[in-house]
Amino acid sequence: MLLREQIEQREYEILSPVAAKAAESLGRDRQEEECPYRTAYQRDRDRIIHSKSFRRLMHKTQVFLAPEGDHFRTRLTHTLEVSQIARTIARALALNEDLTEAIAMGHDLGHTPFGHNGEEYLSEKYPGFEHNVQSLWVVEHVEVAGGGPGMNLTKEVRDGIRNHTGEQIPFTLEGQVVRLSDRIAYINHDIDDALRGGIIRPEDLPSHIIDVLGASHSRRISTLVIDVVENSRGKDHITMSDERKEAMDELRTYMFRNVYHSPIVKEASELDKIRNMIFTLYDYYKANPEKLPAERQAMIPEWGVDTAVKDYIAGMTDRYAIHTYKSLFLPKGWK
Repeated sequence: MLLREQIEQREYEILSPVAAKAAESLGRDRQEEECPYRTAYQRDRDRIIHSKSFRRLMHKTQVFLAPEGDHFRTRLTHTLEVSQIARTIARALALNEDLTEAIAMGHDLGHTPFGHNGEEYLSEKYPGFEHNVQSLWVVEHVEVAGGGPGMNLTKEVRDGIRNHTGEQIPFTLEGQVVRLSDRIAYINHDIDDALRGGIIRPEDLPSHIIDVLGASHSRRISTLVIDVVENSRGKDHITMSDERKEAMDELRTYMFRNVYHSPIVKEASELDKIRNMIFTLYDYYKANPEKLPAERQAMIPEWGVDTAVKDYIAGMTDRYAIHTYKSLFLPKGWK
């Protein structure tokens, strides 16, 4: 049996000197009694995994809008793939896997229904909305754990969630690993989904990029993971070689041009429907805040109606948003 203190001591013996140590965490906003068996980062991971926001990721779009195929990625499968890649890199660099996993599991909790399109449309109603900022807001205010509002996570985990994208870089190497793993994961598994959906063909992928990264899904991920490990070992930051970074950036540009903005994947008429749905739901709940769930209504005195409405809509899954819209605005047949 391993006690928390023994696990914390083992981190000093096994992990790199530059790895984050649970015993040296900057702590939580609210002081809590320590768990006898789990470190602070392990508890953070568990709180995230057991949250309602995490479970809803299974029904949120990754790229394809409300996909019906069994094998297309969702936000949940994306999150698990990011976690797997990030833990592989963290283990190879002797970084803290528990912290890495906690950040990876929480990084997309704030994503809206209908992927980045939903994020774009919600930001038109709630200016400044960004999914990484919302992910931090979810763990600090929306979910409840640890005896108060929010999950009361450690500062290291919250920083990694907030800065997994955007201009600010996480202050832990573990957070930096997740930030890079997120990009490695979504570019490569989105290619896999686009091939499965017939949006692109293997021969359509730029040959000079394939020569650098590899022709298969597994080979590309392996190439990038090994590159990150080899170029980050012994450094105070997580990085890649110029050649592989340039190839990955070119592949990302290719995906935006041929998949993410493809009219085959997202027809203009379907995007208009989603925009109208989000706008209509937002306006309805803003005008009728008493129709919000009780926990969202409870936020209004402190944070205002717009924030409560924003949180409710951002938390919806694709299918729940569609169901709610239908029940509120489409006529019901006689039974």
